[in-house]
Amino acid sequence: MVATIADLGLLFKNIVSYALGFAGIVLFILLLVGGFKFITSGGDPKAVESAKKTLTSAIAGLFIILVSYLIMILISNILGVDVTEFKISI
Repeated sequence: MVATIADLGLLFKNIVSYALGFAGIVLFILLLVGGFKFITSGGDPKAVESAKKTLTSAIAGLFIILVSYLIMILISNILGVDVTEFKISI
């Protein structure tokens, strides 16, 4: 089977789909790790600070992903161009 330029759209869609799934899994793992660090810190200020940084980073990552998706939806609604779907016209 020979790949064509039109197959790039499907490839891009698959890459984005897998990347978002991977980001969700990483977010979940970071939230678990941060919560575990916080619970097992035993009142040690350095351990508590480390746990807070982990949780803050995980939530910031989620926020960035959500805001970027919402910006794409906003652009789609304002310009009338579906930027969430990648198509190559030949």
